[in-house]
Amino acid sequence: MNTLEIIHKENYSIVRMKRGKVNAINHEMVRELSIVFEEMEEASSIKGVILTGQPHYFSAGLDLIELIRYNEEEINDFFKAFGELYDQLLRFPKPFISAITGHSPAGGCVLAITSDNRYMAEGEKYRIGLNEVAVNIQISQGLIDAYAFWLGEGLANRYILEGKLLLGPEALAAGLVDELVPLNEVLEIAENKMKQYLKADPEIWLATKKKLRKHWLEKTSIERGSLKEAAKLWWKPEIREKMEAYVKSFSNKKNTSK
Repeated sequence: MNTLEIIHKENYSIVRMKRGKVNAINHEMVRELSIVFEEMEEASSIKGVILTGQPHYFSAGLDLIELIRYNEEEINDFFKAFGELYDQLLRFPKPFISAITGHSPAGGCVLAITSDNRYMAEGEKYRIGLNEVAVNIQISQGLIDAYAFWLGEGLANRYILEGKLLLGPEALAAGLVDELVPLNEVLEIAENKMKQYLKADPEIWLATKKKLRKHWLEKTSIERGSLKEAAKLWWKPEIREKMEAYVKSFSNKKNTSK
């Protein structure tokens, strides 16, 4: 794996995203996450999975610097694969916890909201949320439903339309994260919760998770129409211009900081 590190414990596994400093999501990372979670769902020895990142970044979201260079076929393939990964993680039957080690906007939040619990690092600057509207990416109905599952429809609607990124205390108050803990304790807290879950009868635990997500899953499916819409809007001239300006400014900041 080029973008992931897998750490196997006694009866669960830790998947650590390791792609540059910020874990920006590209097609390769999407493919590798899909492969790993499929393998872990099928492996009887693995009873649960923790997804985590690196210090200060769980994932900064989609790698716009790379994606802006994709041609039409490549961007269609990417949105399709990312949508399928979201659906796969949402339906992952075993205990699944996110240890959020810092920033988690947009695509990073998409990964995190599929998990059963989210423990986030304390930090004055760390933010999490679905800010797709603010960065000119079309959000799917499935993601709106996911946000509403955790935050309630009122807050979800308001925050999505604002493209709001939440600071840790705001995310905790809204129900988006379970607890704020020191950065160096995030993974430990997630592991403690995993060990608690694994003490339960596995058949009962898995059946209960399925029941809890029943109505959410019933109205959620891979939305081919939304994915095609997102890919189509990707090429809208005024949106393209804004994205290219953002990528240029971000690249300039990186060069200046060297």
